[in-house]
Amino acid sequence: MFKKILVANRGEIALRIIRACKELGVPTVAVYSTADRDSLHVFFADESVCIGPPLASDSYLKPARLIAAAEISGADAIHPGYGFLAESADFAEMCAMNGIIFIGPKPQTISLMGDKAQAKRTMQTAKVPTVPGSDGVIKDAAEALQLAQTIGYPVIVKASAGGGGRGMRIVRGAEQMESNFEMACAEAESAFGSGEVYIEKYLENPRHIEIQVMGLKDGRVLAFGERDCSIQRRHQKLIEESPSPAVTPKLRKKFIEAAVEGARSVEYLYAGTMEFLLDQNGDFYFMEMNTRIQVEHPVTEMVFGIDLVKMQIQAAAGEAIELTDREMQPRGHSIECRINAEDPEKNFLPSPGKITELHIPGGPGVRIDSHIYSGYTIPPNYDSLIAKVITHGRDRSEAIVRMRRALDEMVVEGVETTIPFHKKVLQHPDFIAGNVNTGFLTQFLK
Repeated sequence: MFKKILVANRGEIALRIIRACKELGVPTVAVYSTADRDSLHVFFADESVCIGPPLASDSYLKPARLIAAAEISGADAIHPGYGFLAESADFAEMCAMNGIIFIGPKPQTISLMGDKAQAKRTMQTAKVPTVPGSDGVIKDAAEALQLAQTIGYPVIVKASAGGGGRGMRIVRGAEQMESNFEMACAEAESAFGSGEVYIEKYLENPRHIEIQVMGLKDGRVLAFGERDCSIQRRHQKLIEESPSPAVTPKLRKKFIEAAVEGARSVEYLYAGTMEFLLDQNGDFYFMEMNTRIQVEHPVTEMVFGIDLVKMQIQAAAGEAIELTDREMQPRGHSIECRINAEDPEKNFLPSPGKITELHIPGGPGVRIDSHIYSGYTIPPNYDSLIAKVITHGRDRSEAIVRMRRALDEMVVEGVETTIPFHKKVLQHPDFIAGNVNTGFLTQFLK
């Protein structure tokens, strides 16, 4: 096991990793910007190092400062969490060059799967179903028009170097192609430093299904069932659940086989997620791979009774991972609601500020992952996620009931949050029936 782990992140995921390390008996080093000096991850780590001013580009996104913090603190491993540099092949390479273990996949794997066009070609070679579209990067709008005529409208223009809804444009007819193509390229360049895009057939209102995998050094790839992440706003997930109400045991087997084969084809190591789109005919297609732990990993942990963060640390340290057949079977149902400091009544406008009163819910089947406390000031510099409410029940109905109870109990005063929004979604007949897709919130918010 490692001597000491530096957590190259902030907020709830940094605290989540620190908790896993404490259970493993591994000392931790927190890093923080001046805006995060009062964050819980700083208080609960064994050591802490300030790495710069509030702007992420001057602190959390500075690889050299993170490496220096690891060296001066004596950390022999770095856990990147999610976001920031978690999917930076360059950062992973820098860690290796400085004799520090990066708790994540190999740099070449991150690079390969981070390029969406290359990732798609790789999955095609591995016989994983992919959405019809370009074989690689599209050089101009004329080529895009020609391809769209072949595969049929609507199509979607997507950034090759990134995701999260940026550099992405839906085109429903030839007359829209040139302007949307140029906007997608410009947005991709601004967001990811690369204006390269590719094109796929646009699937109307599919479900977003992802498979949690864990690649081990002995060549095995463990797969822990699926998560349904279809409740999204502007391609950002808001509610996730496991298992999916739309996935049958037969379909689950196909998903897992595709995910495992895809991960094996790139010699994937440690925690990762294979993401797919499931259409209304029951056919599914590879979308992308996230080469890190996901925000929504707790729902998988709840239904499988495992700790994915501890497991990826143990795997990276070379410890044997042995699970029984029972441990590889899901039990019950779990739902996660992301609580953001945003005002749903004002188009989800961010609501930073001081939390004047806080009550965290509890009771059977309720888990809260959060870094906030009464008196904590939410900085305006970062993502607005302040807590994840996760519930588990014997079945989906019990998980929903427990989530409603937890949201009713949760009190966050001083800032606006998305709690009222989540309460409304959980009362919607279509959500209760499990009849949702990626277009659900578009209709819900009208």
